[in-house]
Amino acid sequence: MSIFANKIVVITGGSEGIGKALVDAFLQQGAKVATCGRNYDKLYQLQSSYPGKPLLIHTADVSKEVDCHHFIETVIKSFGTIDILINNAGISMRSLLAEVELDTIRKVMDINFWGTVYCTKFALPYITQNKGTIVGVSSIAGYRGLPGRSGYSASKFAVNGWLEAIRTELLDSGTNVMWVCPGFTTSNIRNAALNKDGHSHGETPMDEGKMMSAEECAKHILTAIEKRKRSLVLTFTGKRTVFMNRFFPSLADKLVRKFFYKNGELVK
Repeated sequence: MSIFANKIVVITGGSEGIGKALVDAFLQQGAKVATCGRNYDKLYQLQSSYPGKPLLIHTADVSKEVDCHHFIETVIKSFGTIDILINNAGISMRSLLAEVELDTIRKVMDINFWGTVYCTKFALPYITQNKGTIVGVSSIAGYRGLPGRSGYSASKFAVNGWLEAIRTELLDSGTNVMWVCPGFTTSNIRNAALNKDGHSHGETPMDEGKMMSAEECAKHILTAIEKRKRSLVLTFTGKRTVFMNRFFPSLADKLVRKFFYKNGELVK
């Protein structure tokens, strides 16, 4: 029997991408899953694809404290407790600092950072009681600032630092706190990335065929949770980027710029 059987798993942003793959993986392992998202139609479609499965859906915008509070309250009313919280909901951006509206960066921070803070804060008493796990789905951009993604990088650096701080606070409680940093993964996050005006790009310049699938990423996350790891960095490119930035930061600056700039222009 899976160690996740009958565990109560909460996943934010579970209607697509890595979040949806996580919902699928945990349900297959016999867990009871609750997920939230802003689009009810996508959530309803997700729930409809798992008839008879213990899947709770809830419409919520994680950038809003009241929505997060209501979501966690709904989970407790339905399932009674929480064993695992995966803060997966997130949004990216692609714009130079000189061009971007400040509200765009603020929106990215509200969703990626504050969404993680809100849901974790409200779920914390139940998770610590169960000596469970808190996960933040972060990014390589949380280790290495990426050009044209300044707000996204800032939000993920904040998530990593915040989770590291509360991990230390909870070290003797039996609760595990970890952050997962996928490299480029096939998901909707780039299509939904905000432009300088805060609107969705609706397309991505990246070759999705060369990326890790959301399903494979989810499998790695489940394994890391089972082993109660501290952090997880995925893909060879991701691991190489973290290594280079730690030991050869000036060289990393040049390599990252070369990757994101073509013919002198930022790849958006």
